[in-house]
Amino acid sequence: MVAVTLWGSLAAVAGGKDKLDIEAKDIRELFRKLAEQYPAFEPFIDRGIAVAIDGTIYRDTWSKELPEGAEIFLLPRLAGG
Repeated sequence: MVAVTLWGSLAAVAGGKDKLDIEAKDIRELFRKLAEQYPAFEPFIDRGIAVAIDGTIYRDTWSKELPEGAEIFLLPRLAGG
């Protein structure tokens, strides 16, 4: 079980929850379970969500393990130019 903090618009997609406890061993499983529980997450996953694990940001590293007790933040992709 990992504690995940949702940043920005991702909290609204989860019904206003900014913290979730999810049973997941890696980023791929985390995204799959989020999409199952909150279908509105899928477009965000498709566009790209950055995952910060203990202060290090991972993008497109879906096999990265989620250590028990780690500080995990999900951040939506920022658009602009």
